[in-house]
Amino acid sequence: MEFGYTLLCEQTPPKQLVTDLVEAEEAGFDYSVISDHYFPWLEDQGHSAYAWSVLGALAQATHRIPLMTFVTCPIMRYHPAVVAQKAATMGVLSDGRFTLGLGAGENLNEHIVGRGWPSVDVRHEMFEEAVEIIRALLGGGYVNYRGRHFTVDSAKVYDLPDQPVRIGMAAFGPRAGRLAARHADLLISDQPVEDVVDLFHKEGGAGKPVYGQIPVAFGSDVEECKRRAHRIWRFSAPGWKVMAELPGPGNFAAASETVRPEDVAESVPCGDDVDDYVQAVQQWADAGFTHIAFCQSGPDHQKDFRTWAEADLLPVLRERFG
Repeated sequence: MEFGYTLLCEQTPPKQLVTDLVEAEEAGFDYSVISDHYFPWLEDQGHSAYAWSVLGALAQATHRIPLMTFVTCPIMRYHPAVVAQKAATMGVLSDGRFTLGLGAGENLNEHIVGRGWPSVDVRHEMFEEAVEIIRALLGGGYVNYRGRHFTVDSAKVYDLPDQPVRIGMAAFGPRAGRLAARHADLLISDQPVEDVVDLFHKEGGAGKPVYGQIPVAFGSDVEECKRRAHRIWRFSAPGWKVMAELPGPGNFAAASETVRPEDVAESVPCGDDVDDYVQAVQQWADAGFTHIAFCQSGPDHQKDFRTWAEADLLPVLRERFG
């Protein structure tokens, strides 16, 4: 397995995202992922930088570490032709270190353009068309496309990296898993969905990487870590079917009002016991994931996590899963 570092734009100021990754690269993390939001999930998180501006800075500030969106939605606030141009430019700026992670999106971020929020079936139709457009444009040449949801009129991306940008697709259920098997170079999920991973491998994704993410709350005071994890991550307790549909941070606050710190701690390792983190990774390894990124809770606790991970966590994980 490879172990990555998550830049959560919803909780961290833009400039700190850059310095955090510079130090994560120095600490020896294998790769990095960055969220791409318009809103934070909760007002408590308090930030939401434009990920693509940050990515440009990251490409210049780092030297080795791979970069990846986790994930970008190409169906509403971004037209897929523009996503292809952004991804190609990042491929050039990063000297081939960039992977385009894509997903069907959340109402939270996409409603801002005033087009409503389609049903999940329509979103998957839009998602498949969008990936077809992006793949074609990243391949070079002029592209014309007439789909049910998108039109592209004689588009061409001029600045392309030497090797085509890899495309990852996020999936939580079987339909998205099949889309990823048909169109993606790698699978992405924020849950250890073994059945979806198996489906992905059986229907065209055999041998391709599978990327996941574990939220964590590192620190020496376990109870403080639980409170911090609750403050940052309680929004996710209702599950993905709810998360994709709610339109604003206030809605997520209401939906998670009864979630307790101990509820969040069931899925978020809290504290500084390496064994807790190893057990969390084991669940994902058993589900077939090849890459796991850690998302540390709280912008003020990133440096402590990196220092501990370099000295204690990453060596153990590599010995166990490497």
